[in-house]
Amino acid sequence: MTNHSVVPASGPARTSNAAPAATGTTAGSDSTAVSARGRRLPPNVALYVLASITISFLAASSAPTPLYAVYQAEWGFDPITTTVVFGVYAVAVLLGLLVMGKLSDHVGRRPVLLAALAAQATSMIVFATADGVPGLMVARIVQGLSAGAALGAIGAGMMDIDRPRGTITNAVVPGIGTATGALVSGLVVQFLPAPTHLVYLGLLAIFVLQAVAVALMAETVNRKPGALASLAPEIKLPHAVRRPMLVAAPVLFAVWALAGLYGSLGPSLARQLTGSRSEVLGGMSLFVLAGVAAVSVLVLRKAATRTVMLTGILALIAGVTLTLVSIRDSSPAGFFVGTAIAGVGFGSGFQGGIRTVMPLARPHESSGVLSLLFVVSYLGMGVPAVIAGFLVVHAGGLAATAQEYGVAVIVLAAFALVGLLRGGRRVAVLPGERIGGNT
Repeated sequence: MTNHSVVPASGPARTSNAAPAATGTTAGSDSTAVSARGRRLPPNVALYVLASITISFLAASSAPTPLYAVYQAEWGFDPITTTVVFGVYAVAVLLGLLVMGKLSDHVGRRPVLLAALAAQATSMIVFATADGVPGLMVARIVQGLSAGAALGAIGAGMMDIDRPRGTITNAVVPGIGTATGALVSGLVVQFLPAPTHLVYLGLLAIFVLQAVAVALMAETVNRKPGALASLAPEIKLPHAVRRPMLVAAPVLFAVWALAGLYGSLGPSLARQLTGSRSEVLGGMSLFVLAGVAAVSVLVLRKAATRTVMLTGILALIAGVTLTLVSIRDSSPAGFFVGTAIAGVGFGSGFQGGIRTVMPLARPHESSGVLSLLFVVSYLGMGVPAVIAGFLVVHAGGLAATAQEYGVAVIVLAAFALVGLLRGGRRVAVLPGERIGGNT
């Protein structure tokens, strides 16, 4: 799940929000002129195309989740390998964001998106023809790098076209993509032939159609020098955001660690609790987590930052606690209810964390601060999942590992809650929020 916006999918959205301010490439007179010269697709249609790319990229990232059991049965690898394959994707997305996240400000949105779509299509071919773990690893690396490179361009393009709608769309669509990929992949595995080929070939066709649509879109920024220099990662922690970062970092790490658990070991947990070998049921846990996260982002989009953050932390603690009790008591219903509550924590916790920090960063600091937030998030997504795979094999099995993992998530969330409460109401306020009746 990558993500990857104020959902990854929230995270990537905030990347793009800040990129124009940091680089001076927001849609203005220059981009209007560019659009006037090259407009092909209407702006509303272009916005939907960009949103569809985020959905398809995130769907592709979660599509292998229900297939891990198939690969494991065919190739005989252990849970450690599953979590390593999952973790490699998170690291690749992180590298793509850090190295290529600002490239579209210099070379344009369309070239970056076309290159990323070509790379995603290539990764689908590698997935479909893989005959072992090395093939999966290569496909995940290519997939992650291209997703990381594209997310900044997608988010910035949405903001160029329509800032208010782009903000909301950026926040919602990553969760939709993650949830859709897990569920559709499970359905294909369960009911259609050749699932390890059909899923990826279907996504390949979608990427080809989206590349055609991108080629018909208008460019929204003028090219400018400095493309090579923009590839140097820039991570800064200005003094003004250090205290809010102490509040946000634990919950960001926690929510993405939870997403990593569901993305790598969630299907195995669901099947163990239900006693079913259904691949649809295996993908349902990630679908519930990401789908509810997307809805929570939409519902809380106008709430005050502190409210969003507090809701995320409390829902995360409550949801994970119920999930752990359900695993202990072997209750499938409790497991999915707990997952849904944790999904509220995932969506609003990530959105709240970003909104707590980013408004305090000055325009020229935004890219570096966002990069640091993404480092925290994707480390949370990848590293604990790999550790969990090791523990499953060498330290007590799946249920015990899930219990230990969940307790760690709760501790991190509680630490963030203490920081939020000690900070009183001194949290970042977004433009337009109402405080004491004033805007």
